[in-house]
Amino acid sequence: MLLLLLMKHFVMACGFLILNKIANYTSHQCVTQVRQAYHLKRVGHGGTLDPDVTGVLTIAIGSATRLLPYLPSKKSYLGEIQLGQITTTDDLRGEIVSNAMVPKLDLSQIQKILSSFLGVSEQQPPQISAIHINGERAYMRARRGENIIMPIKEITIDCLELEHWEQITGRLRLRISCSSGTYVRSLSRDLGIALGCGGCLAWLQRTEAQGFQLDIAVPIKALTGNSLPKLLTPIEAIKHLNSYKLTEDEYYSWECGRAFPFLYDHSILQKSYAHAKETRINIQTGVPFSIIAPNGEMAGIGFAKDNVIQPKVVLKPKQ
Repeated sequence: MLLLLLMKHFVMACGFLILNKIANYTSHQCVTQVRQAYHLKRVGHGGTLDPDVTGVLTIAIGSATRLLPYLPSKKSYLGEIQLGQITTTDDLRGEIVSNAMVPKLDLSQIQKILSSFLGVSEQQPPQISAIHINGERAYMRARRGENIIMPIKEITIDCLELEHWEQITGRLRLRISCSSGTYVRSLSRDLGIALGCGGCLAWLQRTEAQGFQLDIAVPIKALTGNSLPKLLTPIEAIKHLNSYKLTEDEYYSWECGRAFPFLYDHSILQKSYAHAKETRINIQTGVPFSIIAPNGEMAGIGFAKDNVIQPKVVLKPKQ
């Protein structure tokens, strides 16, 4: 009986932990350590980082794993490209395929090439990647010596800022902001080709992912201390979305997974949708909302369609 009472009042951890991943650690190893530290199985991450890559790794804990698809998709990096070297993996870990002399490059030449990569473009991911090809990870097939034709992906690069150029070493340091699914290793390869000598990624640090910055990331070693890092709440993570505050009656419908009328006075719209509140026009189909329970905690994600809120992800806030 006592056990049942304890279980009834036990509240499962739910939130986000932003880790500063160290080199030579896989994203899966990070997830495993979080599971062990918080004694939970339900843990996921917001996007794989290669073992050598450091920086922001978003970890979702408990039911917050269901919110990962609704986090911002933009990612930012700081990294260096080694010009004049082509490898099998498009980074320095791979076998060298060819070496070439790096031509004399001035800043204006480099800037011109960088500008040509901005915006929407197509990119071929590296063969050593976690992409599924006919139901199997590409890197597993590549390691067996198979010649894989990687599918072309559409990507968006918003920023390619030159931080430093060193002609002697052929090292190019860049700040990059791009869409989810962009491979910086492929970008390094393609930039090297565009500059006339080939290239590969030397090192990389992710400085932003899912709306979280490197300056709030905690080190892996923080998981072994006496007190665990405080989790970011779902509301803190989903603050980029429009929000909708439920009444008690609406919350009852929400818990049951039923749609209910959208009331503008209960909504807080982002700037891009603010005109809808002023003119009372229909919110366009498929607009996601962060749903707030009467107690102020996040109750999930709903979609506005024809002035109706349709539940999509229903969470159980603390009572």
